[in-house]
Amino acid sequence: MNHEYNTQKTHLVLKEYGRNVQKLAEYIANLPTKEERTRYAHTLITLMKQLNPSVRENNDNTQRIWDHLYLMSDFDLDIDSPYPVPERSILNKKPMSMAYNVGEIRYKHYGRNIEILIAKAIKIDEPDEKQQAMVFIFGLMKAFYITWNKETVDDETIANQLREMSKGKLSIDLKAMRSESYERNHDREHHRDRDRDRNRNHNNNNKKKSKDKKRRK
Repeated sequence: MNHEYNTQKTHLVLKEYGRNVQKLAEYIANLPTKEERTRYAHTLITLMKQLNPSVRENNDNTQRIWDHLYLMSDFDLDIDSPYPVPERSILNKKPMSMAYNVGEIRYKHYGRNIEILIAKAIKIDEPDEKQQAMVFIFGLMKAFYITWNKETVDDETIANQLREMSKGKLSIDLKAMRSESYERNHDREHHRDRDRDRNRNHNNNNKKKSKDKKRRK
């Protein structure tokens, strides 16, 4: 009995597709006519997409799948492809290096995104919109502070840190914010009570109609 070991097989180029897909790619590359190679290549591309559910139908991902097919066939695939044949140099191409933010973060538990939001809020000219942005940032900062420090914090501390991080350009009125929050909660409770009373009256009316109907019978 002859056994076939992985060490004796050809190198597996892309492990996510498996050896059978690679064999199909090599088989297609050796078909006699360009028409056959093209037809079978499109069929294999459909199979490769099914093996990679993360691939969506957009141009970049579809082209990447075709590049993988060329790669598995060692770039020796003469077909009518919807995309140009990739250069062999992509095999040794290194990914682009990422740029890192090197600026110091004043409060690490707030992170860089809070600083970005503060910078955007400073540029807002419309007063009401600016106030809403400050209240939103204030709420985020308080949530991040509690999550990071595992303890409660008073609003004055958060307001002072917001003022400090914005270099005095964002100063939130805690009294006005609390008053607005109280009115918003009061209105919410009022609507909830009104809806509850309406539902109670509706149920009582239905019960009354049911009793009247029984009496008639």
